[in-house]
Amino acid sequence: MKIYSYNVNGIRAAAKKGLWDWWASTDGDILCIQETKAHPEQVDLSHLTDAGYHCYWHSAEKKGYSGVLTISKQEAREVRTGVGKPLYDMEGRKVLTVFDDFALLNGYFPSGSSSEERHAFKMQYLHDFRPWVENLLQEFPNLIVVGDYNVVHLDLDIHNPTRKDNPSGYRPEERVWMDEYFNELFDDAYRQIHPEREGAYSWWSYRAGSRGKNKGWRIDYIALSKDMSSRVKGSEHDTQAVHSDHCPVWCELDF
Repeated sequence: MKIYSYNVNGIRAAAKKGLWDWWASTDGDILCIQETKAHPEQVDLSHLTDAGYHCYWHSAEKKGYSGVLTISKQEAREVRTGVGKPLYDMEGRKVLTVFDDFALLNGYFPSGSSSEERHAFKMQYLHDFRPWVENLLQEFPNLIVVGDYNVVHLDLDIHNPTRKDNPSGYRPEERVWMDEYFNELFDDAYRQIHPEREGAYSWWSYRAGSRGKNKGWRIDYIALSKDMSSRVKGSEHDTQAVHSDHCPVWCELDF
């Protein structure tokens, strides 16, 4: 089972850049997309459904904003959207698909980069998400949580770890949250395979040629519950896929 996660920064824009040709060239079983910036009726996915894929959306109430989509060869036996709090769920940030062997949560965590108010919103979201996902783990011990977390975890995960400007996404309080998340609840699939690899990023600013210089951040993760982590056989970043300011990340699991 090979699972991809990809923040496409607008599914319609990414489609014009060859997103679906790229997906057809992979050997992926599930594609979890974040930041669709669209509602289902705005995107023609008939080429996928005709090929036997199943598409599960959670879109924001606001048009052209946020949103997640899970595309799977296997049909889910149950689908849930949101985390049960209207303030968050109106932004279209979570879709859970339940299969026979595991449950998969596709998430787009808030960014706090636009203002201090949004950073505070992000921290409250993280605070509220923790007990919610703990309950989910009780229900589904074989749980995978993929997506754009909008947080750098380790110094290895950013090109300039000594920076002093304290940007949202690299603040101590959110990195502590990630430490506890990965120590206590989940394992980072990529770091399971590459515990000390440097220069592996999943997002680059559009400014100053950051991608070409590999001045990036690793903020896209595939988190495996402790019961699942022994199943990971491989995990990489597909940096050759250029449809967004992010790149796809994937992991392969042995079932």
